[in-house]
Amino acid sequence: MDKRKRCDICPRKSQPGFEPVRATAICGEVGGFPEGASLGADRRWFVPGYQQTVKNSVENKKNFFHLHLISDSTGETLISAGRAAAAQFQGSYALEHVYPLIRNRKQLASVLEAVDKEPGIVLYTIVDQEIASLIDLRCREMGVPCVNVLEPVIDVFQAYLGAPSRRRVGAQHALNADYFARIEALNFAMDHDDGQMPETYDEADILLVGISRTSKTPTSIYLANRGIKTANIPIVPGVELPDALYRTTRPLIVGLIATTDRISQVRENRELGSSQGFDRYTYTDRASINEELKYARALCARNNWPIIDVTRRSIEETAAAILALRPRLR
Repeated sequence: MDKRKRCDICPRKSQPGFEPVRATAICGEVGGFPEGASLGADRRWFVPGYQQTVKNSVENKKNFFHLHLISDSTGETLISAGRAAAAQFQGSYALEHVYPLIRNRKQLASVLEAVDKEPGIVLYTIVDQEIASLIDLRCREMGVPCVNVLEPVIDVFQAYLGAPSRRRVGAQHALNADYFARIEALNFAMDHDDGQMPETYDEADILLVGISRTSKTPTSIYLANRGIKTANIPIVPGVELPDALYRTTRPLIVGLIATTDRISQVRENRELGSSQGFDRYTYTDRASINEELKYARALCARNNWPIIDVTRRSIEETAAAILALRPRLR
């Protein structure tokens, strides 16, 4: 008998602020846990969120825990905070249940029902103090820990500034000048990906150069989401970089590199089209990659461009290292 079961989409009619979602907890070998246990995949409920696909073991239930993230906005703050905390506990895996846009008691009732069915840690960012108090009360009754992630920070701000907070939902997502600057930066990054539109390089805040598979594009997109206009240019031995790159005066130019083994591994896993003249052996050959890296290093040294090794860095860490260079080089 097949032990794998998925919850069906809840058949109940949609309510305002809710979307029917598929509970994706799966019995069996899915998502990083050993095969063998049910995570309640046969249960159905109506929640304004999504469930993370996982697998688990009956024999070792301590390997996972349920993490319920309740927000009256997008939930991004909670997701970051929850993952940062969970990462400190090796061998324990958070099964995330994210519930965004919870703004009234009716919506909260379905969320608390889900928490009751899958008890675990509850983190929330709710501006409405009545709803926040209700979460605290119900969690105490269910015997599950809960934390209002923003409230201690808000209390410190209020005490220091001597003024009450506005208690406005999603205040950080206002359609203000910063928001539109991020949109503009994202459009710029997409328009200037992989060496495109060199004539407007001087409008960039940052220019990234590097050989293939050194995370230039994802780093550009991440920086753009911070409102920083970023272009990226590939370094290919024997191919001259655009003259416009050398004429720029405004942007910070940074070279990205990685180890030969890392680049070879990423290139081997990359799905490539059958472009004419493409030499897969040379592309993944470690000796060839080593020559590319030597060329890139020499080019950056010749132009006094700082170099960042991305081998053991996440995109976020690479971006942070790049931003740390800006005040030093200005």
